[in-house]
Amino acid sequence: MSGKVLIFSAPSGSGKSTIVNHILGLHPEIEFSVSATSRPPRGAEQDGVEYLFYSADVFRALVADGKFVEYEEVYEDRFYGTLKSEVNRIWAKGHVIVFDVDVKGGVSLKKYFGDAALSVFIQAPSVEELRRRLIARATDTPEAIAERVAKAAEEMTYAPKFDRVLVNDKLDVAFAEAEALVDSFLQA
Repeated sequence: MSGKVLIFSAPSGSGKSTIVNHILGLHPEIEFSVSATSRPPRGAEQDGVEYLFYSADVFRALVADGKFVEYEEVYEDRFYGTLKSEVNRIWAKGHVIVFDVDVKGGVSLKKYFGDAALSVFIQAPSVEELRRRLIARATDTPEAIAERVAKAAEEMTYAPKFDRVLVNDKLDVAFAEAEALVDSFLQA
């Protein structure tokens, strides 16, 4: 291992990506780790920017070749994972890695990186607020939203497995709390 990592995890709609992007805007020494996925792009997502998009068969082949630090089959044939090459690319620059991953991936990454990692679980104030946010985002079908909301209840049980829990009720407060957590970790 070579450097520090930040892990942000949350149920869909909790504001995880918004908070990660805020942190990235404040810290040029922190670099986003682009996760791999077998799901199709949503909205204006671009390959290599938000995710590295692969078919389920190609993803499975990468798993078989030992190319991942961690991966999960979050939904049937919907894989997400962290490529070893992505970790090595960022650390080769001397940067701190920030991960924006699902909760199971976050727990796996924390186990893998140990004390070199700060893991933060972001949660919305309620499951109903999550539903409202997902509907407002307008990137998923009603069926996909229902599936994500059902999954969120289970994902909330993972919060105690993280170093810190951040409730994203008011975005400006969540930004300030995330900044304080990251600053403290980077200075340690």
